[in-house]
Amino acid sequence: MSAAAPTIRFVKLRPDAAAPRYMSEGAAGLDLASASPEPIEIPPGGRAAVPTGLAFEIPRGFEGQVRGRSGLARKFGIGLPNAPGTIDSDYRGEVVVLLINWGTEPFVVNTGDRVAQLIIAPVVTAELEEAADLADSKRGAGGFGHTGQ
Repeated sequence: MSAAAPTIRFVKLRPDAAAPRYMSEGAAGLDLASASPEPIEIPPGGRAAVPTGLAFEIPRGFEGQVRGRSGLARKFGIGLPNAPGTIDSDYRGEVVVLLINWGTEPFVVNTGDRVAQLIIAPVVTAELEEAADLADSKRGAGGFGHTGQ
């Protein structure tokens, strides 16, 4: 059983921008491609902002999660330094994908190259309540590595 699929509207900000699309029937993410007018070279250890030429209208109660592509990570060491990046439902600007080159060779992103995927996910907005103290738990204040190997 699946939840009702939201309608995600998008605008091409440049006529040659690739429309987002699911690459297979069971794909969870929409592929996003570079709409940079020129190649972008990312040196080892470097980062780049890759424009997609797309803006989205994501309904309230959902977000867009920008995630890396596994093939780029495996073959070239390319990932997202802020993975997953979030596109809030009220953002209407161009989606720009932040890439990092963890590999050992320069990596070139060409126009039309698929650089990331966009997952549409539900969001729960929490109600916050300031308190004088918090309920006890078995873990307590144990931090990093506290629960063992």
